[in-house]
Amino acid sequence: MPPSARNGWPIIARTKLIDDLLEGAIADGFDSIVNLAAGFDTRPYRLELPESLLWIEVDLASLIDEKNRNLADAKPRCQLLRIGADLTHADSWTAALRDALGATTRTLVLTEGLLLYLSEPEVQDLARNFAAFDNVQSWILDLASPAILAMMRKGMGTHLANAPVKFAPPTGVAYFEALGWRVKRVSSILHAAGSMHRLPWFLRLISKLPEPNPRRLTHARWSGVVQLIR
Repeated sequence: MPPSARNGWPIIARTKLIDDLLEGAIADGFDSIVNLAAGFDTRPYRLELPESLLWIEVDLASLIDEKNRNLADAKPRCQLLRIGADLTHADSWTAALRDALGATTRTLVLTEGLLLYLSEPEVQDLARNFAAFDNVQSWILDLASPAILAMMRKGMGTHLANAPVKFAPPTGVAYFEALGWRVKRVSSILHAAGSMHRLPWFLRLISKLPEPNPRRLTHARWSGVVQLIR
């Protein structure tokens, strides 16, 4: 990984930004959260959530089975459902998700750490799949610039051979606006880490510089968390 990421500050800052957005959305009346490629995320157990909230995690069946075993004795703070599915086969997971969402009215989708590994056609398919759900009203994602993508490829080398990073549109959030979404909030991970006093010393001054235009990221070294709305 890039040297600046070795102390974990990007993940810590990204997590905090997403936590804040999720809590804000729930306070605003969202009644369901869908976490695609949820991995071993434990937000349903650690965030302060209303018991009535429906939280749905979607990931590979083998990972879901392992997660269920590891968390068998833990109690989530909301209604939690896990769906085992291959995200590359949209028909299966979208059908299962439609059944699971049932009578919910306001759904937010989270794709933390996912888009970076998808091709542009796959990201576009994902956006179209979300648009097919009338109750999906918001989408939280993390986004990197082409320069950050290049740094990751150089820093990780062969470690990315089985999961190459692909998606970093030079148009940034404008990419999603062209797909029919509106931007509600954009937050720099670097700036968030700076405000949390998590940055290594050599990045502290850089964090005080103005942010680049999130719609023009061709040459900028930028990564952030974005909340989109319908």
